Amino acid sequence: MAPSLDFSDWWAKETRKGTPVVVTMENPNYSLLEIEGPDVPFQPVDKDRGKNAKQFTWVLLLKAHRAVGCVTWLATMLWALLGAVKKRLIFGQGVTMESEKSSKGKLLFRFIRGFLVLSLLVLVVDVVAHLKGWHLFENPNLHIPQTSEIQGWLHMLYVTWLSFRADYIAPLIQALSTFCVVLFIIQSIDRMVLCIGCFWIKVKKIKPTIEGDPFKSEDLEITGYDYPMILIQIPMCNEKELKVVNETMRVAYQVSQTVLSNVANYNRIAHHQVYEQSISAVCQMDWPKDRFLVQVLDDSDDESIQWLIMGEVSKWSQRGINIIYRHRLVRTGYKAGNLKSAMNCDYVKGYEFVAIFDADFQPNPDFLKQTVPHFKDNPELGLVQARWAFVNKDENLLTRLQNINLCFHFEVEQQVNGIFLNFFGFNGTAGVWRIKALEDSGGWLERTTVEDMDIAVRAHLNGWKFIFLNDVKVLCEVPESYEAYRKQQHRWHSGPMQLFRLCLPAIITSKISVMKKANMILLFFLLRKLILPFYSFTLFCIILPLTMFVPEAELPIWVICYIPVFMSFLNILPSPRSFPFIVPYLLFENTMSVTKFNAMVSGLFQLGSSYEWVVTKKAGRSSESDLLAAEERETKAMSHSQLLRGSSESELSELSKMKGQQEAVIASPIKKVNKIFRKELALAFLLLTAAVRSLLSAQGVHFYFLLFQGVSFLLVGLDLIGEQMS
Repeated sequence: MAPSLDFSDWWAKETRKGTPVVVTMENPNYSLLEIEGPDVPFQPVDKDRGKNAKQFTWVLLLKAHRAVGCVTWLATMLWALLGAVKKRLIFGQGVTMESEKSSKGKLLFRFIRGFLVLSLLVLVVDVVAHLKGWHLFENPNLHIPQTSEIQGWLHMLYVTWLSFRADYIAPLIQALSTFCVVLFIIQSIDRMVLCIGCFWIKVKKIKPTIEGDPFKSEDLEITGYDYPMILIQIPMCNEKELKVVNETMRVAYQVSQTVLSNVANYNRIAHHQVYEQSISAVCQMDWPKDRFLVQVLDDSDDESIQWLIMGEVSKWSQRGINIIYRHRLVRTGYKAGNLKSAMNCDYVKGYEFVAIFDADFQPNPDFLKQTVPHFKDNPELGLVQARWAFVNKDENLLTRLQNINLCFHFEVEQQVNGIFLNFFGFNGTAGVWRIKALEDSGGWLERTTVEDMDIAVRAHLNGWKFIFLNDVKVLCEVPESYEAYRKQQHRWHSGPMQLFRLCLPAIITSKISVMKKANMILLFFLLRKLILPFYSFTLFCIILPLTMFVPEAELPIWVICYIPVFMSFLNILPSPRSFPFIVPYLLFENTMSVTKFNAMVSGLFQLGSSYEWVVTKKAGRSSESDLLAAEERETKAMSHSQLLRGSSESELSELSKMKGQQEAVIASPIKKVNKIFRKELALAFLLLTAAVRSLLSAQGVHFYFLLFQGVSFLLVGLDLIGEQMS
């Protein structure tokens, strides 16, 4: 003890003197080092070292500032999300509940709700077991406790549950998981083959070409050019949505003095409607006016809309365009019935081709000159399909995600199938048919909600070939609200299953080759229309949460992370500007799987909702250049006074009345209404519950995937993606 006392006395003396001392402890000995001057250790060695320390401090402050900003942003987003949840669920302001019209939709919701309740109960049991220290027994590599090791009746029940789970539940889940993973791999290989085919087309620059002057007449008795007779059809139904003009467009119109002479002219442009833009674009085709006829096929049940469309038709008729307005008294068969009724007109017999455009499509003036020439000297060609381009693809997150899907569909699926198979599904619009091909295939049928795919399949079975033109683009819109997009996807995924049931016998007994039959049955219908929504919903919305509560059955990381990310990367390649949205795209595609699965089952088993045909709501958007060019062409073609002289007094009074009602609607405030989608909300809470359960097993990747996927379902279920419905 003496040395320690001496050391203490010495240390007290040195401290009172203020002499700095460095003590080096080396057990069991120690050494002392005295430094001359009390401030020597605290003086900087050189200026650079002090400068570097100051810079390092600023770097730390900047990083801290960024971290605080990131946390603040996350807190703001979370607060906004909680506010939206409170508004949707508690106050119900501007919210309506989703209505389930089919028994299948109600059954699926009840299944998800029951699954959610059961998962919550299992989570409570697992949390209690975890707190009591029983969680070690859930590892399948560890043994199940013997009877002598049981600590009580509660522990005995938990051990019984573990044994039952490992012996009976886990094998079933693992078998279903393996089956879905195999389907997932097959579908991924199909996507990769399509991408390789698209890459080959790009490298070899393969595309349909036109040789010579297709309209030059070779008959010596005919001089000049010979243009075939074209029938142009515009089917529409209650197309009354107004074109949105934002502040940028307003400024552009004000600057363009050649177009805007006064405020009234601006109002007339700004208040164009969906039916106007399609009729205007079609009537300005670069084609001899005596060689094409426009049929406006209006199925509207609103008399005011009918008068407005008739006024637009009358306006173009005064300009010398061959245009006819048709309205059915008996509106059966939806779009197929409308087209079938129009093709039964006697004057159609004099036309060789028919071009079809939906109400929101705006073809370029040279559309016919880019498509119709492919039919010349190609008697087996039945369809020429053009690509879609979207004027509102950057409007919101929903439209950006749709653009990714549709770009892959056209540039990869349609182009590859068109080049290598001469067959693909008709998109229902922006295409030109040989009328003889329609007649040989049985014409338009009203048996499904995908009349375009129906006629394409029957034409292919009759030996007709198709061409897809990736370079010819037609402007149109994608739905801007989730409700409209959801209804569209339901129709697009239930209709093919209806058609598959109806066409399967015809495909088997047809005279086409065995390879074409296999492609149509296995790839076109089963793999891309049935298997894709089945495994997507089952694997990521059912099996993955189950594996969190039954850890004996597990999904490998490459199934839930690596392959999905790689496939999403391939899907985004046709639209490279969308790469920043790869993660939202992956999550949103999994979120849409519940709608696609529900639609697929409804169509396969002929349930009530599979026959539902809802017109997709459009905003009537157009680009600034399109609006300016259209208005300039209209101004040069005809003045307003010419229209007045060519119309009767009764027509003018009725049209002015309708226009007055239209302006009143524009001026009135629009109430926005959102819906709560129950299946998506139930799945959101289910996935979040599974994410909490994954924390007990310390599964990092699984936790993050379930967390983000659950948040994605929550946003969609509360209708927080896309525009609100009016």
